[in-house]
Amino acid sequence: MPRQISRVFRLTGNNDADCLSQLRTDMSTFSRLCYLLQHVGGLCDSKYVRIDEKVCFFLSVLSHHKKNRTIKFDHVRSGHTVSLYFNSVLTALLKLHPLILVTPKPMDDDCTNARWKSFKGCIGALDGTYIDPLLDKPRYRNRK
Repeated sequence: MPRQISRVFRLTGNNDADCLSQLRTDMSTFSRLCYLLQHVGGLCDSKYVRIDEKVCFFLSVLSHHKKNRTIKFDHVRSGHTVSLYFNSVLTALLKLHPLILVTPKPMDDDCTNARWKSFKGCIGALDGTYIDPLLDKPRYRNRK
């Protein structure tokens, strides 16, 4: 197990530059995320894999679109282990949803702003743009 621990330390405990380039987060944020996943999300150490290594699996897959085989080779673990702990971190992260994500609020029915009153009950477009139904409708007709 010392090889796995040294790999995780090299990613998260050496310096911020390595942690940022490999996991897309700095060391402080990484430790806070591990703390939240442990205390709020219910993630815990297993017999052979610690929480920080599990989170490294997860962040490596997300930040660089690495495959299970690549993570398996990098961390000297089996593919089953990588998949199992990726899913456990994802489950714990979903429990953090109320803490880290903002729930969008739909437009009120009594909205008086001319720009927004056409969208009563709507949450809005993903990119923040809205289409005026009277002026811009022909421009977007037959679009996917």
